[in-house]
Amino acid sequence: MTEIATRAATAEAIQDAPGSLITLLTDTAELTCNTATFEEGAAGAPVHFHTRATEFFHVTAGRLDVLVGNEIQTLDAGDFIAIPPGVKHAFAPAAGHTASVFVGFTPGMGRFDYYRLLGRVNAGEATVQDIKDSSATYDNHYAESPAWSGRRRSAEP
Repeated sequence: MTEIATRAATAEAIQDAPGSLITLLTDTAELTCNTATFEEGAAGAPVHFHTRATEFFHVTAGRLDVLVGNEIQTLDAGDFIAIPPGVKHAFAPAAGHTASVFVGFTPGMGRFDYYRLLGRVNAGEATVQDIKDSSATYDNHYAESPAWSGRRRSAEP
């Protein structure tokens, strides 16, 4: 394998939803990585799972709520978690917090076009149905979770 280097000055950044920015770092057969920054109140990623890759998260700043199976864990700056294939998960900044996260997949998943699709949906150039239709291509399968859907309500005063 050759060296992979992405310079901050030239990294592609995608506004994928209100209050959410994804910066693309590498997308190879071995490893896909990006950073994600979330403003307070950002929706984050809905409940989903992958069948072919482990997804991992290293919180670099703030606090991140992560659904793992049916349990919500709150990660602080410096915390790390890996979600194996087949385990449903979701993530968003914890109530009242922002979050910055290093996100990776191993093996790599060819996900940069998925993130670009999210950006097009956010810009009104594609639809949520386009995301649903891409599930098999990007190994991003949506699911339900009563624990996650009740998370924001239980955090409100």
